[in-house]
Amino acid sequence: MPSGKEPGEHIVKSFDDQLEQLKSNIVRMGGIAESQLSSSITALVRRDSELASKVVGHDAEIDLLESKVDEGVIRLLALRQPMAVDLREVIVSLKIASDVERIGDYVVNIAKRALALNQLPAIKPLYAIPRMAHLVETSLKDVFDALVERDVERAAEVWRRDEEVDEMYTSLFRELLTYMMEDPRSITACTHLLFVAKNIERIGDHATNIAEGVTFLVTGQGMDGGRPKGDTSSYTVVQHPEETGEKPE
Repeated sequence: MPSGKEPGEHIVKSFDDQLEQLKSNIVRMGGIAESQLSSSITALVRRDSELASKVVGHDAEIDLLESKVDEGVIRLLALRQPMAVDLREVIVSLKIASDVERIGDYVVNIAKRALALNQLPAIKPLYAIPRMAHLVETSLKDVFDALVERDVERAAEVWRRDEEVDEMYTSLFRELLTYMMEDPRSITACTHLLFVAKNIERIGDHATNIAEGVTFLVTGQGMDGGRPKGDTSSYTVVQHPEETGEKPE
């Protein structure tokens, strides 16, 4: 029996369904990335090699979803020729998928560092890593909530929070360098932790990218002003205790 709908209504419904599927895949990617980051940090703190290996093994999930997003974007651009806010949604989805895929790569790297660290004696500076990771996990959750709810203010909060993440990274960077100079036996472990901290900081940067994408999606404009940055590790100079006259504890 005839449905009573005009052909144009079917086309609009199909287009809306495809946009919704695109958004759903993006949100799923974000949820996986957030969960995997939490698991990688737990594996690091608890020295849980089994959990770290699981994180490494699950990287393909995000890659598969990114491929689906890419295919969906190409299909929409080729067949639907979206305009205005619909076009922005398609373009932003492509960019966010790329950001989340990179987040997934950084998370896997953290898990691999955890596996390496589990072969070494535990060291003191590890306690600062979970604090930094928790802040970035919060940013990931908030930015995907902002995407779903089209909440520009929440996206702006994530954008501003990146400076705090950078400041924590700089502080940890200095602490680890000092620790390595005071105890050369810790150099290998601290080097792994430096990479872990940098990976977390980069995840924060990608969360900030996504926040900018949400703002552009909703308003058609970028964020006001330059991105706040608090990472001064490039300029960090740490003196050896012998240079300062101090004795290592």
